[in-house]
Amino acid sequence: MAAGRVGMLVGAMVLCGACTRAPNAAVDAPTGGAASAAPVAAATAEAPKTAGEFDFPAIPQIVVPDVVGIGPAQRTLEASMQDIIDPIAGIRVRPATCTGDGALVNDAGITSVDAQGNLLRNGDAGIFRINADGSGTANYGGGLITVDADGSGTINGSGEDGADDALISVEADGSGSYNGRYGIIRLDGQGGGTWNGDGGLIRNNGDGSGTWNGPEGIVTINADGSGSWNGPHGLVVNDGDGNGRIGAPAREVKMAPIPRVAPAGRFPPLKKFAPPGAPCGFVVTLEDRVLFDFDKSDIRPDAAKVLDALATALNQVQAKSMEIRGHTDAKGSDPYNQALSERRAQAVLTALRQHQAAPGANARGYGESQPVAPNELDGHDNPAGRQLNRRVEIFVRT
Repeated sequence: MAAGRVGMLVGAMVLCGACTRAPNAAVDAPTGGAASAAPVAAATAEAPKTAGEFDFPAIPQIVVPDVVGIGPAQRTLEASMQDIIDPIAGIRVRPATCTGDGALVNDAGITSVDAQGNLLRNGDAGIFRINADGSGTANYGGGLITVDADGSGTINGSGEDGADDALISVEADGSGSYNGRYGIIRLDGQGGGTWNGDGGLIRNNGDGSGTWNGPEGIVTINADGSGSWNGPHGLVVNDGDGNGRIGAPAREVKMAPIPRVAPAGRFPPLKKFAPPGAPCGFVVTLEDRVLFDFDKSDIRPDAAKVLDALATALNQVQAKSMEIRGHTDAKGSDPYNQALSERRAQAVLTALRQHQAAPGANARGYGESQPVAPNELDGHDNPAGRQLNRRVEIFVRT
């Protein structure tokens, strides 16, 4: 029995002001439509010529890192990739679990199992005490996990080498906090939350408004569709009524109202201590904006640093097998997204082999079939969720 992962995708906070799709918009769709979320890197591009080509940067999605279930192979890889791992930039590593037939489980939390009565297990995975009501404790991998019957609980520390000595507290109403290597994350369980880390301060007010004070400047979105961005292009103001201003002196332009910030999610209740299946390796996730331009499967030249670090790290890990997995969001048709995911997975595999890495790996596309975040929330587009779904994963089976 092993402790499960507590990493989960929570919240969606996106700000954009483009009234037509910009060339660098990060949307996996073959044609048309306004860009709902531009990659953070878009903010450093050349100043746009017209308002229709102007993209506000995206307020990053709040992500609680995986802290339980990290093994020696993943710690070795993370140490080799320490210069490029950055959840805000779109590069993450998480532990993996597999079903009995070896299939990767796309699960994002400590998952319930059937247990009758009180259970005590002292084995290689740690010491587990599980009560009949579902509460219990686990002393696992250097961390202490406590779960109460109502789904609340704490996780204190993780990893035998202190890879992320985080303190996580979860309440029954979905509120909670994370304090660890990625900063301080708090959710109120009602749609609001904050993330204070290396990427700056992200705030979701839960009423459709939010702010991001980070490396691209200060981004503000109001619930009425107005907002501002004080960054590399000076002050950009969107009045929320179809009009806006750029620069100083201010230049009047047409701007579509900014979509409301989607509510932040809730911490899922902590459940019993065994994930479905068993630990089987780890997954490296690279969001599409790390490697590709919009709607392209050719790897950008400026992705060379990421591929160099990734190849070096993978060469230091003993792997039974490796699969490069392409994924898209739900924009566009199923056949188009399937083909795009296959091309992108194959492009990453080819690039890794050119770096003398992943010689026995294979590539496979999954299209839009395995989302890790909602593409829509309450019937409305969720650009931050779609950005997380557009990704390439490298599943390393150890």
